[in-house]
Amino acid sequence: NGAGEVVIMRLGIRIIHEARGTYRSVCPSLPGCSSRGQTYEEAKVKIEEAIIGYLAALSNCVPPQIEEEVIEYYEEVAA
Repeated sequence: NGAGEVVIMRLGIRIIHEARGTYRSVCPSLPGCSSRGQTYEEAKVKIEEAIIGYLAALSNCVPPQIEEEVIEYYEEVAA
């Protein structure tokens, strides 16, 4: 990719409501990338932050192109 080129990634997330009332969030495409929250929204925000941190660790810096609209999330709903 050329300098300044924006790469759009589409990553799925799963948010699981656990028996103790908290929410666990994971990104299956990124091994070990997970988080927790007291509410559904908190779990969603925290997994988005975890994904950005995971990708930053892979590249050893946070590219300026990583913004909310660059990484697309979709939620998988359990049947």
